[in-house]
Amino acid sequence: MTTITDIAPVVVFCFNRPWHLQQTIQALQQNPLARHSRLIVFSDGARKEEDQLPVREVRSYLATIHGFKEVEIVLSEINRGLATSVIEGVSQVLDQYERVIVLEDDMVCTSDFLEYMNEALRTYRNRPHIFSITGYAPPAPLPADYPHELYLAPRASSWGWGTWRDRWQQADWQVRDFENLLKNKDLRQRLTAGGEDLWPMLVKQQRGVISSWAVRWTWSQSRQGAYGLYPIRSKIRNIGTDGSGTNFTFATEEYGSELEERQLTMPPDLQPDTQVIQAFGNYYRQPFRLKIKNWLKYGIRPL
Repeated sequence: MTTITDIAPVVVFCFNRPWHLQQTIQALQQNPLARHSRLIVFSDGARKEEDQLPVREVRSYLATIHGFKEVEIVLSEINRGLATSVIEGVSQVLDQYERVIVLEDDMVCTSDFLEYMNEALRTYRNRPHIFSITGYAPPAPLPADYPHELYLAPRASSWGWGTWRDRWQQADWQVRDFENLLKNKDLRQRLTAGGEDLWPMLVKQQRGVISSWAVRWTWSQSRQGAYGLYPIRSKIRNIGTDGSGTNFTFATEEYGSELEERQLTMPPDLQPDTQVIQAFGNYYRQPFRLKIKNWLKYGIRPL
């Protein structure tokens, strides 16, 4: 069981969406472990003139947050962007703490999310090939006879996640071996076991088309042959798919809308399951038209 001395700090990254941020914080406040948790919020600066007002509203709200053991607000006077904010912010926190729980300002969690995350961080601390954990469960059609409430997948989630200092320090944010990846089909296939979308994302990241910390984090996990830990049913709902976000600029349905509040059994010796990994990868299979677009526009040939 998680003890009060085992509680990981909770880090939230926010920008210019005060309503979304309030939903995220209010959901965290419903967790019994919130009052034992240190909350650290990184507030990014305005990117353009129309951001000024909502950023001020965000920071006015941040000054009112309560219900946690401690609250630390880190304000940026410039716009650093999400990728830089996450990489530098998580690194800064892990310089001080051994493990961390991370959310962005559009993640609504269950009231047992912090208990689940802290328990998973404790249970799998000494499993070096588990690089990250998450409370999000993608709606992948897993085998009906899978016997556990958690599973391992070759992909890291950026939606309500956590990790440990020694794993985070193995991240290669420059993707220095990218040229080798271009030549090594086996390495590319290892990466795309977590989803066909990962290779095009990584190529676009390296070409400056997108700025994604998450795909680089997943590659850092993949190159070590490591896994992310997922629950069968979600403890995270993404409310940022309404067109308000930087990555989701078009409106779509909420992700992970069916949340489950229930203590999960965590087998310490949990192992990867081939059928589960196949079903998980299939969920992230790319539509044919997108493969053609990536090929014609970006020169990214399907694997």
